[in-house]
Amino acid sequence: MGSGYDRELIDTLRRESVPATLFINARWIEANRRKFRQLAADPLFEIANHGTAHRPLSVTGRSVYGIAGTGNVAEVIDEVAVNQRLITQLTGAEPAFFRSGTAYYDDVAVRVVNRLGLQVINFNVLGDAGATYSAAQVASAMQGSTPGSIILAHMNRPDGGTAEGLVAALPKLRKRGFRFVHLSEYLN
Repeated sequence: MGSGYDRELIDTLRRESVPATLFINARWIEANRRKFRQLAADPLFEIANHGTAHRPLSVTGRSVYGIAGTGNVAEVIDEVAVNQRLITQLTGAEPAFFRSGTAYYDDVAVRVVNRLGLQVINFNVLGDAGATYSAAQVASAMQGSTPGSIILAHMNRPDGGTAEGLVAALPKLRKRGFRFVHLSEYLN
């Protein structure tokens, strides 16, 4: 389930000096520990929690996009806290933000995440549809951004059109006056 690494995307962000908040789950970290450490050490990137197993957060087990959700409060806590501990151990810094797999939450799960000390973050621009969009679709989606938009894109599937679409969208977004920041800067 998406443990690849889109080097072209990350290289583009670096080359273009585009800061990004990277939501990373424990499965990806375990498959890419060296790459994770490199990303976490790069000040261009802010690391955020994307769960332990990339599950939707629900106390009822709700499935989203065919992915089974957590089934109770204890599973919600595990989905968040296990990865939070892993990231903190590897980086020395606690992530402030959480996005669940599929970006689905029920109301109880949101309260649980908040009580664990994290802010739930969603998005308003579906940048690459799980890295299934073509480069043209990615560029078009990103160009639909408005001031304050949070774009969701994926670095874990290098065969998608994400990197190429970003390359096409960046100059147009910059021409419209957009600048890019970490979530921590945006939300302060």
